[in-house]
Amino acid sequence: MTGTWVGTSWKMTKTLAEARDYCARLATVAPERWPGLTPFVLPPATALATVVDALGPGSPIVVGAQNAHWEDAGAWTGEVSVPQIADAGARIVEIGHSERRTHFGETDGSVNCKIEAALRHGVRPLVCVGEGDDVFRAGGSVEFVCAQVDAALDGLGDVVDVLVAYEPVWAIGTSGRPARPDEVAPVFNALRREYKGRLAGLLYGGSVTGDNARDLLDVPGNDGLFIGRAAWDVENFIRILDLASQHRAVPAAAPPTL
Repeated sequence: MTGTWVGTSWKMTKTLAEARDYCARLATVAPERWPGLTPFVLPPATALATVVDALGPGSPIVVGAQNAHWEDAGAWTGEVSVPQIADAGARIVEIGHSERRTHFGETDGSVNCKIEAALRHGVRPLVCVGEGDDVFRAGGSVEFVCAQVDAALDGLGDVVDVLVAYEPVWAIGTSGRPARPDEVAPVFNALRREYKGRLAGLLYGGSVTGDNARDLLDVPGNDGLFIGRAAWDVENFIRILDLASQHRAVPAAAPPTL
């Protein structure tokens, strides 16, 4: 799993039938259509095994979960563990999305515990970080996001196989304002500088669409896109994957390596 990561979280959408239909369309696309890309899909927990089965063995689409608990098993009603999502076919797991932090009390400490659990079981963490509008307007984005990453990686050693998705909270959701490349570039520059060699990749998420995907991929050091509602329609997701593949095929100056 290398190259440019381009994927989507379905959040709390799609029945099993809708998940099957979505994946049936994805499965018709030849693997060689997106050279250099690692596409991924994060369905709700109810559809995880269904999506893995619908895509079939050898699919270029990496399947993951939207959350997992830090304990392997026990009396945690309503939760799912990393061993459980791995058993269902998850190869990556989203951790620390701003909605989890805001509505479900997720903290930097619980994010750190979940990352450790994922790494322990061979599931790659996709850690979401990002600042609110008040921090952004005060010019504190870089400091805030770096503090989040520091806390996420605390105690995990020098080499950590983690993906980080920078998702400014002010750019997320139906009320979010799409970010300009020059607004997110300072954060990418800082994360590259501070965590060189410790991350598997840096992605951007937050109101990503087919209209701004190319510009966001042009941000120096950006290794991919984490898409929300714009990719809930499979044809839109395929379109963005095509755009990203074509973009990466155009020779450009190499960004600094992690």
